[in-house]
Amino acid sequence: MTKKDIVLKIANETKIKQIDVKKVVQKTLECIIENLQEGKKVELRNFGVFKIKQRRGRTGRNPRTGEVVPVPPKKVVVFKPGLVMKKKIK
Repeated sequence: MTKKDIVLKIANETKIKQIDVKKVVQKTLECIIENLQEGKKVELRNFGVFKIKQRRGRTGRNPRTGEVVPVPPKKVVVFKPGLVMKKKIK
């Protein structure tokens, strides 16, 4: 499912114009990203939690040459599903 599919489904079920739904969906996603950039976690009750996790640096290996390559530490976004989502997916 893409963002466009979400917009179409919401617009059809609520009878709100697609352009307005698209703006709301886009702004929601932007708010999530902004909070993650600031290092805050984003908790959507019954859906899940988005947060930033720091990964340690490590030693990797180039698969073509077998050469040892240092992999620097980095931040990654992690998502933990909420209870309602877990129950519905099972």
